[in-house]
Parts: sequence; structure tokens; C-alpha cells
Amino acid sequence: MDDLEEGLIRRKAVAQLAGVSEATVSRVLNGVGPVKEETRKRVMEAAKQLNYVPSALAQQFARQKSGNLGVILPLLPKVNVFSTYYFSEILSGIGHTAKQSGYDLLMLFREPGEPREYAHLFRTQKIDACIILGAQNIPSDYDALKELQREGHPFCLINQQYEGAPFNTVDADHRMGSYDATVHLMKQGCQRIWFLNGPSAFSNSLDRLEGYCQALETAGEPFDPNRVLVGNYSRKSGYESADIMAELIRTGQADAVIAANDRMAIGLLQGLKERGLIAGEDYALVGCDDSDGARLTDPPLTSIAVPFYEAGCEATSRMLEALTEPVLTAPFTAKLPVRLVVRASSQV
Repeated sequence: MDDLEEGLIRRKAVAQLAGVSEATVSRVLNGVGPVKEETRKRVMEAAKQLNYVPSALAQQFARQKSGNLGVILPLLPKVNVFSTYYFSEILSGIGHTAKQSGYDLLMLFREPGEPREYAHLFRTQKIDACIILGAQNIPSDYDALKELQREGHPFCLINQQYEGAPFNTVDADHRMGSYDATVHLMKQGCQRIWFLNGPSAFSNSLDRLEGYCQALETAGEPFDPNRVLVGNYSRKSGYESADIMAELIRTGQADAVIAANDRMAIGLLQGLKERGLIAGEDYALVGCDDSDGARLTDPPLTSIAVPFYEAGCEATSRMLEALTEPVLTAPFTAKLPVRLVVRASSQV
């Protein structure tokens, strides 16, 4: 009996002792594929009792998969993505779900202008599937995603869609969020509502603007594109908008602002406070994300709660299902609900 045959017999004994299949034993001992933590512990204990170690040859065959779920993130100058509410919540959801299935995460950062060689990660067997955060509607991103799709690699976008391109996507209902925020402000008596949006390269910016426009249209109010300002989702860009907004509020041209994320809303709130204007008294303010910071501002910030953690869980579950059941299916789009959390900043 050669070493390979003996290894197969001993692996079968481990499977019987652990009460699992031989394929599961192979996945656990070779560190590939999704396995529940409880199952992994049972297999490892059985292998220890039987003093079984897989042969190098068996491992070589088994490792046609990496056992890694890739997470592609933007490398933002002067920004620690792990400290931002948006990225930290999504990554927590991804990490928790991957851990439960026995998958490791391989985080890959891309710089602006850097080639998007996502397919190469699959060809070199560094990852088995990937989740992409911070994608933009620009040619380099779009072309890289089309290449992944052509080659049949499992991938999923979070919080980004491309019109006419059926990519796997998990998103939130940003349109409904800004619609509800606008309706709330109108019910407070606000008539001159401004919108501080993010860059149009992100589909969620377009969705939020659409919700704002639809709420105005439903109320019979005309949409004025001059009432839309554009920041870059940073607190600094919100703060820098304070000069313009302070003048508009003092001259009666604005009585409310919706900001497309909490970071810009908090920057704007701070900038206006330094100019003697208080949210909830002199004007109404709504943010988006319902981040931890929204509860800590003075006054507390009304914000649209977005389920970023749940989006990370959903995207990861979908990708792991694609790996365990690799059947041809149509691209999916999952859209998660949002809700408006009303606090003092919008109650004028």
C-alpha cells in the first residue's frame, strides 16, 4: 500500500469519527472552501485523535482553490478606511459571515489610477471570489468588471450599480431614503430644501438625488438644480460648504439641507455653528448613514439609517453560495431597506 492509498484510508477514518464526509475533512485539513467553525473543530479533534496529517501530494491536489475571499478597497489619501463608519460596518459584516463559513479574507487596496487587474487575482488562485467596495462609474472600473464577468469569476459589488450592466450587486434603497427625508422636512414646514450630494461617479449619489427630486415632484414643487451642491463625502467638503449655505440661510434662500452622508452633514453643521447658525433652530439638517457620530453631534443629527453591516453579510453569503453551488444563474441585485431616524437637527 503506497502513502497516498494509506492517506485515503486514514482520511476516511477521520470522517467517520467526526461524523462528516471525506470531502469536508479534505476542506478542513487543507484550509480550502467554506466550513462551519463547529464542523472544523470536530474534524481537527478527530484528526488529532487518529494522529492524521494529510500528505503533501493530497494537499497539492486539494489546493486548486485558495480558500480566500477577496475584498477590494479603495486606498484613499489621508483616510483610514477602517475608521470610517461606512467601510468598518461593511467589513464587519463580511468578516463575520466569512468566519462562520471557514473562509479567510484577503484585503486588496487599489490606488486611484492603478490598473484594475481583478481577473489576475483569480488566474493566480489568490482568491476564489471577491467583493468590491468603492467602485465608480469610470471606464477603468467598468472594463475590469466586464472582464471578471466574461471569465465567469464570482464577484459582487456593494453600494454601486451600472445602468445596463447586469453585475451582482448588494445595495440599499438610497432613493427611498432621500425621498423620506425630503417629505419629513416638508412636513416640518421647510420650503427651500437644498441637497449636498456626493460625486456622480457613485450610483448611490444619483439614487439619493432622484429620491429628493421625486419627493419635490410628488408635492408639486419644482426641482431647482441650482439647489444642489456637490462634495466628496468627506467632512471637510461639508465644512467647506458652510460659507455658501450660511449666506443662503441668512438671506432666506434656504431653510433646510439634506447631506448625502453623515460626514458631510457633520462638517456642515460644524461650519454653520461657527457662523452662528444652529441646526434645528435656524435651519433643518438631515444626514445619511446614521453613523455613531450622528448621535453625538449638538444637536443630534437626523439621519437615514443604512444597513451597511447587513449588506456585507448579504454579499458574503451570496458569494459563498456561488462557491459551494457553482451553477449558472442570472446576476442578482439585492436592495436592502433604509429608515429615517429623526432627531433634533431637523425639528425646526
